[in-house]
Amino acid sequence: MKYEDRPWLKSYDSAIKPEYEIPDISLVDHYNEIFSKVPESPAMRFLGLTFTYRDLMEHSNRFAQALIENGCTPGDVVGINLPNVPQYLIAQFGAFKAGCAVTGVSPLLTPRELAHQLNDSKAKALVTADPIFEHRLVEIADKLPDLKLVVSTGILDFLPWFKRTLAKLLKKVPTGQVKPLDGKKVLKFMDVLSEYSSADPGIKVAPDNICQVQYTGGTTGLPKGAIISHRNLIAELYLVINWLQMEPRKEVVLSGFPFFHIAGLALGLGTLFDGHVQILIPDPRNTKLIIGEMKKFQPTILVNVPSLFMMLVEQPEFRALDFSRLGFCLSAAAPFPAESIQELESVVGKGKLIEAYGMTELSSLATSNPRRGEKKIGSVGVPLPNTRMRLMDLETGNTDVPVGEEGEIVVLGPQVMQGYLDKPDETAVAMREHDGEIWLHTGDVARMDEHGYFTIVDRSKDMLNVGGFKVFSREVEDKLYEHPAIEMCAIIGEPNPERPGTEIVKLVYQAGAEHKDRDPEDLAAEITEFAKMNCAPYKVPKVIERVEELPLTPIGKVDKKALR
Repeated sequence: MKYEDRPWLKSYDSAIKPEYEIPDISLVDHYNEIFSKVPESPAMRFLGLTFTYRDLMEHSNRFAQALIENGCTPGDVVGINLPNVPQYLIAQFGAFKAGCAVTGVSPLLTPRELAHQLNDSKAKALVTADPIFEHRLVEIADKLPDLKLVVSTGILDFLPWFKRTLAKLLKKVPTGQVKPLDGKKVLKFMDVLSEYSSADPGIKVAPDNICQVQYTGGTTGLPKGAIISHRNLIAELYLVINWLQMEPRKEVVLSGFPFFHIAGLALGLGTLFDGHVQILIPDPRNTKLIIGEMKKFQPTILVNVPSLFMMLVEQPEFRALDFSRLGFCLSAAAPFPAESIQELESVVGKGKLIEAYGMTELSSLATSNPRRGEKKIGSVGVPLPNTRMRLMDLETGNTDVPVGEEGEIVVLGPQVMQGYLDKPDETAVAMREHDGEIWLHTGDVARMDEHGYFTIVDRSKDMLNVGGFKVFSREVEDKLYEHPAIEMCAIIGEPNPERPGTEIVKLVYQAGAEHKDRDPEDLAAEITEFAKMNCAPYKVPKVIERVEELPLTPIGKVDKKALR
């Protein structure tokens, strides 16, 4: 049996085709049609508010007009630096309608990390939250030469004034002051929605145009922008929606995946792809809010990282919910321990969890367990329609490994990115020619069984999974090397005993000669503070170990395999 035989086709649900003809249109074309078909249907629910498809269409038109009138032209990049709030999707569609590309920016980034992504993507506009504006953006504004327009918003701006006031008094949400910035136009989001035209800007967007510059560590561990076209995302959404057999205009979707993450983005856009409604969760750690929204709206689809599912199962209020309307739970971005899957399904219903696999460079998913057919616990399922996969030798990267043996996942399909922004060398490493076609080398290691189910046996060599967030060890190491006490270091992951299947960040280092006699605990505390100032919270080492000498490979690199 060979990979080109596509043994996984026999594992498909009977309703699923091996290949689909994907419409050759842009996201703008598709969503304009959807918005016109179901204008009064609910598109988003957020903390007691309902936004219809007409609301979303008109608000996004106004945002697009604001971008255009303030100098943004087709091809420019717009950063969106928000949690999952209505403003995110409004800005997302507004940017698309203006012909712009979007880069999703994590609200957890430090000023330094924020500056890197905005400068690397050459973002011309940024949508950000008021507290981020005051406490991070102001600090780096003069270091962002390409940024010309900033639109700031309060997280609760759409709520009635008395609820916003009460939330501020009770300090339920962070707040921040917005002020002018030299050389940049600063607007308030709600002013945009009241002062600009709701007419469609009428800009023609082609399928080949870039729609996302999505940041990832990729297959080599350094943050870079994956270029995703409208054609890529149309294909991804079309394939996943058909695979999951979602009923048009009938699904109620709830997810804690952030929109700035490729999985959250695909879910947010995918929910609106066929006229469904989604429940927005601004803080995925707020299980009380999630449970309350689930009780109120009874979602038919629940999508989260494994750790959040596990947090929910621990809550008696979650266990007491009525799950009769829940069609399935989708889990991705991290391994899901078998015992935890069984516990979840004992609550929501047997066979309702679907595990999947994807990455930023794949516009989201490449494999999934079937909706109705056999779901193999611990497996990420089979390749989606129109998607070919193979496992290649880990040493050479040129030959297929026998079925059942471990190899690097290599993917060919319409959802594969165009490359990394302004990084031809990294693109050449990730996208290589085999048999006359360009395949994506994922850096992830798996094995395939005789039925075509893939099981991940190791993530990319130096990538950590911290509660569903990817942490790229080299990125953290590069920052920590700036600390004067660190002569050599390595970031590795340790299993998180509180959240099986995820890791905690561990730093192993050897001190420079001038610091060898210092107290290890004092030095560890100093390094921790340094890391907090220079890294997002989930990247900060939770365990710090000092050693006399780090193990090295024959060519002089730190031997992380030995450390692990």
